[in-house]
Amino acid sequence: MITSDSAIAEYAGFARHLSQIAGRIILPHFRAVLAVENKETGARFDPVTIADREAERAMREEITRVYPSHAIFGEEHGVTAGRESLTWILDPIDGTRAFIIGQLHWGVLIALNNGERPIVGLMHQPYTGETVLGSRMGAQWSRDAECNAIKTRSCARIEDAIVCATDPAMFKRNGEREAFDAIARRSKMRRFGGDCYSYCLLAAGLIDLVIEAALKPYDIQPLIPIIEAAGGVVTSWSGKPAYAGGQCIAAGDRDLHRLALEVLSGAANDS
Repeated sequence: MITSDSAIAEYAGFARHLSQIAGRIILPHFRAVLAVENKETGARFDPVTIADREAERAMREEITRVYPSHAIFGEEHGVTAGRESLTWILDPIDGTRAFIIGQLHWGVLIALNNGERPIVGLMHQPYTGETVLGSRMGAQWSRDAECNAIKTRSCARIEDAIVCATDPAMFKRNGEREAFDAIARRSKMRRFGGDCYSYCLLAAGLIDLVIEAALKPYDIQPLIPIIEAAGGVVTSWSGKPAYAGGQCIAAGDRDLHRLALEVLSGAANDS
């Protein structure tokens, strides 16, 4: 599907508008007394709060008002069918675990998918006021009146790389943890935590690899246009498109991506 530059700019502006709506709803609940529900059963824990649900509901209402023919796919309220191929992908708080304990590594994630791939992606951190936006028009970081283009950095060796993952416990399938550890041991530094924020640090040239597993489409699709526009690459562990989530790797340098895939591909589950 071909989308004009003017349409991309319009949708990017609307994504920014949606993130501001979400941020205004979320912020009063941050570092406040907050009820936390578990969406899972048994020993597993997948937290959700009123901030998640109400922020997504408000974004959905605004999308329906402005673009009633567009579809919506959100983490908290599911799928609303549209009359066009364009779908808004919403994760109102990516990093809810960080959110509920007062850490800063969480953000509002928004993407617009054209029926084939995400063409606009945005991460907004309401507490710091940062917004990271990506499309074929470029990648940029902004806060208040400040706005700068961002770019990934060169890093052609695993030994020179800073590697991030949100939680090592996500590597549950056979061989996943071993594959991640094989890269992490060789790297210059590795850090855990971060959720969506780590991908934006990669796009800004501050880290080199993010390796994760068990992601959902709304976890990764908003970040793909940002990283690609900044010069990086995002794929599955087998090198395929990562739009569906699952095992994902983001790299700022294509040579580094190739070397990491040589290690990860043996544990890929989408080969």
